[in-house]
Amino acid sequence: MNQHAGHEQTPHGAHAGHAGHGDHAAHGGRPGGLSVSEDGYALELDATVLPAGVRTIGFRVIGPDGRPVTDFVPEHEKDLHFIAVRRDTTGFQHVHPVRDAKGDWSVELALEPGDWRFFTDIHPAGHDGTLTLGIDAAVAGTYDPRPLPEPTRTARVDAYTVTLDGDLLPGAPGELTLTVSRDGRPVTDLQPYLAAYGHLVALRAGDLGYLHVHPEGEPGDGVTASGPGISFVAVAPTAGTYRLYLDFRHDDTVRTAEFTVRTATAAPGPDAESPAAPGHGAHGEHGGHGGHHGAHAHH
Repeated sequence: MNQHAGHEQTPHGAHAGHAGHGDHAAHGGRPGGLSVSEDGYALELDATVLPAGVRTIGFRVIGPDGRPVTDFVPEHEKDLHFIAVRRDTTGFQHVHPVRDAKGDWSVELALEPGDWRFFTDIHPAGHDGTLTLGIDAAVAGTYDPRPLPEPTRTARVDAYTVTLDGDLLPGAPGELTLTVSRDGRPVTDLQPYLAAYGHLVALRAGDLGYLHVHPEGEPGDGVTASGPGISFVAVAPTAGTYRLYLDFRHDDTVRTAEFTVRTATAAPGPDAESPAAPGHGAHGEHGGHGGHHGAHAHH
């Protein structure tokens, strides 16, 4: 798989975490980000045709009253999470914009020519849960689309190797464990990033239907280890091929490991009953959040 160590992003400042995971349950196994508007809230860009390169883009979330939203419930310590990805699934960036008093947001992105999809995860104050809105933008220049990478269980970024165990199941919870090593040695001192040891985004190939899955446990709970394994329970809304992007933090740098996976064609066997048991349904319902071909690092 291709590797990238670029996109040294600082516009979102310190990578502090989101406050609780429960509101993501509103998405269930349904992909988010397929609509620019939901429940009266809409995502609006300053411009939908953009120049290539490192650029600051502006946008706002328009509420049911037709005015920019300025009051949000923080999720993982941020009022809004913003993800950009080119429609061929390259160029993934998970960034945290800044907002002014009027409700206008701005963020710096590194954009290659092509068709892009931008996602926002928000929990407007007064709304009963998290919304994921998505909008297209065109980046000018000669477009060199890249084929979808072949399915893989191993991703490399810098000196790190991340291996994927478990299956993504259509319509049912499946456990995924991602194990981080560096130079062949297990990493046991992962640092919290956005109130977790890792964040996993899944995009459905074909329409970029978007899930952001949160890990089991959280830093400081007394039971969750700081590596090398990070476990998630996720529900794929349908059978198909998905791109997975794992953000993890080590040595004060956030890196992204990427995978292409196909959903399993059969239900898990007796040894895998636990992730698919009814009691795990709420974990699979963390879906709602939504990577860069190869892998990249944020500083």
